This record gives sequence, C-alpha cells and structure tokens, in this order.
Amino acid sequence: MSLKQQIDADIKQAMLAKNKDELKALRSIKSMILLAETDKGANGELSSDAEMKLLAKAVKQRKDSAAIYQEQGREDLYQVEMDEAEVIERYLPKQLSEDELKAELQSIIANVGASGPQDMGKVMGAATKALAGRADGKAISTMVKTLLTQ
Repeated sequence: MSLKQQIDADIKQAMLAKNKDELKALRSIKSMILLAETDKGANGELSSDAEMKLLAKAVKQRKDSAAIYQEQGREDLYQVEMDEAEVIERYLPKQLSEDELKAELQSIIANVGASGPQDMGKVMGAATKALAGRADGKAISTMVKTLLTQ
C-alpha cells in the first residue's frame, strides 16, 4: 500500500473515531503529498524517497514551530505542534539511536577514507544519502564533526 493510500485509510479511521487532532495532521500530510505531485516538473507520482523527505520536512517544521512556541510560553500551541509531529513520525522509518548513528557513520568514514575535518563534505554527502529518513541532518552533521575531530 502506498503512503497516499495508507493516509487516506487513516483519515477515514480518524474520522470514524472523531479524533480531530490526528485528522488535522493526516490532512496536512495528504495536502503536502498532493502539492508535491502537482508541482511543476513532477510526473504525478512521488517516489518513496521523495515521500520520506516530505514527511521528514513536515516533522522538522512542526518541531521548529513547537520550539518557538515553547520559548514564548505558549504551551497550548506547543502541544498541538508536538502532537502533529508525533502523528507524522508514524509514517517515517524508525529513527536511529545515537549509538546506531555513530556506528553507521564510523563505517561510512572508513569507506570514504576520511582522515580529518577537511573531509567532512565527502562524509556528509555519503551519509545523507545512506541515512536518509533514518536520522536528522543536524544530528548527522554534529556526529560527523565529533568523529572527524577525534
């Protein structure tokens, strides 16, 4: 079942359960998918890789907004954004733990032959492709810097 079909089915479930918060998040995902499919240059279908990037972007947007709301003391809006991010994260692959990420990056560094901070670009290029959807870009970057400066 494609992501779009899965979301349609989950929208129906949320409607039957009268779960307004989940329904709002699911509709926003569906909207993002439809917009991406109809973008100029798109062929009407998204690859699974493009879908994962879209979902990761949506989660990042929600978490960034939540952080701003928390700084401003708006707990009500903070909770709404975090709830939506949690719903969207269900459709993403399981995120790597810090230890798993470190192990993956160490093998990528060995494969690329990186020896220091000057090789960060090579490592980041390989790492972002290999870990797409399974780790946040900021977490990857931070871990690569740490590993290359050791």
